[in-house]
Amino acid sequence: QELPEMALLKFFRPENTPVPARPTPEQLSNLIKTSLHYPESFSHSFHQKSLCLVPVTLLLSNCSQAVVDVMIDLRHKTTSPEALEIHGSFTWLGQTQYKLQLKSQEVYSLQLKACFVHTGVYNLGTPRVFAKLVDQVTLFETSQQNSMPALIIINNI
Repeated sequence: QELPEMALLKFFRPENTPVPARPTPEQLSNLIKTSLHYPESFSHSFHQKSLCLVPVTLLLSNCSQAVVDVMIDLRHKTTSPEALEIHGSFTWLGQTQYKLQLKSQEVYSLQLKACFVHTGVYNLGTPRVFAKLVDQVTLFETSQQNSMPALIIINNI
């Protein structure tokens, strides 16, 4: 009796098999892109009302394919003497911390109010944004890359 011919077995691994890779710190610090939307200059009569309130929109964009936990902290102040000389100091009114969850590619708009007591040039780019992947077991979020200074000119009428 003849033996059947033996065939070689070939094993294939599909090329697109996801390999769970740990994101790099660089990738983690670019999960969320932020942009501030506000008027370039704002005119206010400080004689009639001592506080000048300016609406500011903070736009948060999830650049990843994953769900991301986001924390926004408005309590951060610029304390370097040069920055205060150039930009002066202002206050964010209302809630000072926000925690949100953004779905893959989601864009979220957060309405803020900046409060000024003097004319001058101010840097609105003080919000600190932290993020982490939802399924990531870390004790703290990664600080997100900060954009360029966001300057606003406050004028007196």
